[in-house]
Amino acid sequence: MTDTRQTLVKIVIAGAFGVGKTTVVQTVSETRPLHTEEVMTRAGELVDDLHGIRDKTGTTVALDFGRRTLPGDLVLYLFGAPGQRRFLRLWQEIAHGALGVLVLVDTRRLDASFEVLDLIEEAGTPYAVAVNTFPDSPGHSLDVIRDHLDLAPHTPLISCDARDADSAVDALIALVSYLIAHTTLDAAP
Repeated sequence: MTDTRQTLVKIVIAGAFGVGKTTVVQTVSETRPLHTEEVMTRAGELVDDLHGIRDKTGTTVALDFGRRTLPGDLVLYLFGAPGQRRFLRLWQEIAHGALGVLVLVDTRRLDASFEVLDLIEEAGTPYAVAVNTFPDSPGHSLDVIRDHLDLAPHTPLISCDARDADSAVDALIALVSYLIAHTTLDAAP
């Protein structure tokens, strides 16, 4: 009988409303993901800022959940959290116990990322930032985005396409690599 030990890790996929969190979970999950996506209503349009994402017709009302196994039997349990402030308490519950957060940002609405980044930094949870590329996204260098978001030099920042499994997995690997290095550094005498 072979050794089938796995390391289980809770990862939160976070970001502002409409940045592609549900898409990442859908794209990378090796199991059928759980989604709590609902059709946006007229009332929701009055609350949620649709600037830059006018074609959006649905929104996550609780969470997305998926699973991805990485080499070395590292199993990521992926929790996609809603990006609207009215779900703050839910976000805090979802993030509780997470080893790290992959924050998605959209260059069409970079300023919408500050609120989520502030929440994560206040919680003290390590994170990486993935710039989700959309067909109509303005192109900015990662250095410009890092400066705009005021990210620390050690914070991983990469580009990804949430619709492409390899690209989205690369973003998760960047986060996990950072977490391994971060944990090793913190545990050093």
